[in-house]
Amino acid sequence: MAELPPPLQTLKAALGKLPGIGPRSAERLALHVVQGDALWVKDLAAALVAAKERIESCDRCGALTENQPCQICVDPRRDTQVICVVERPVDVISLEKSNAFHGQYHVLGGQISPLNGIGPEDLRIAELAERLREGEVKELVLALSSDVEGDATSYYLAERFQSDGVRLTRLAHGLPVGGGLEFADELTIGRALEGRRSMEVDSSD
Repeated sequence: MAELPPPLQTLKAALGKLPGIGPRSAERLALHVVQGDALWVKDLAAALVAAKERIESCDRCGALTENQPCQICVDPRRDTQVICVVERPVDVISLEKSNAFHGQYHVLGGQISPLNGIGPEDLRIAELAERLREGEVKELVLALSSDVEGDATSYYLAERFQSDGVRLTRLAHGLPVGGGLEFADELTIGRALEGRRSMEVDSSD
C-alpha cells in the first residue's frame, strides 16, 4: 500500500491532535483540504492564524475574548452581584447558549487534582478572592464538573469563601454525573441553573 506523501502525513498528524479526531478522520480531513479549492484553503489557514493571534483570555473573568475586558464583563445588563464559577472558557460558551444565566463568570482554569499535581494555587482562585473583596458579589454559583475533582474543588471553594458573606450555590443534579458542561444540552444546563442549591460546609472538623 502506497504511503501518503510527506506533506499529507504532516497535515494528517497535525489534524490528529484535535480532540475527537482519530487517525482515519484526520486522514479524510487532510485529503479533503489538499483537494479543496486553493482560495478556500488559504482562507482556512488565515482564519486559524487570526483566531490564534487575536483570541486571548479575559484579564478579569478568564473567558475567551478579542478585547479586554470581554463583552460579558462590560455588559451593563449583566448582574454583577452573581458570579458563575466554571473550570474552562468553553464552559462559559455552554452556559451562555442556555440563555438561563445573566450574571458574570469566573474561569478557574481547571480543577483541584492532587494526583495530577494541581493544587488551589495553580488555579485562578486568588483572582476570584480579589473580585469578592470588591464587595459587590452576593452569590457564587459553582458550575463545576460532577466528578471527584469537581466535587473536591467545589468543597474547597465553599469552605474558603463561606465566611465572606457570599451565598454559595451549586448547579442542580440535572447534569450527568462525571460529565462536563460541554456535553450537556442547553435545556439541561438551563434547568440545572434554575435548580441550583445552597452549599453547606461542615466547619466543625
